[in-house]
Amino acid sequence: MGIGTIMDAKQILLLGLGKHKSKAIAEVIEGPVSSFFPGSILQQHKNVIVVVDKHAASDLKLYDYYIHTEKMHQKYMC
Repeated sequence: MGIGTIMDAKQILLLGLGKHKSKAIAEVIEGPVSSFFPGSILQQHKNVIVVVDKHAASDLKLYDYYIHTEKMHQKYMC
């Protein structure tokens, strides 16, 4: 499956588990869109759900912000 086919999907679920995925998750979510990390193109998709554990999220620079945002979303359902 190519990037074009993936980007044509109505919804995408990105699942990352474990410390060995932390660099890739950080680059895909926070890095620039780049051919070095093809998954970074998901930043351009309108409907992506990212599910990661604490280990996979450990290299995210904005980890605390994402946690706070998710808590506010759950609290206010906005």
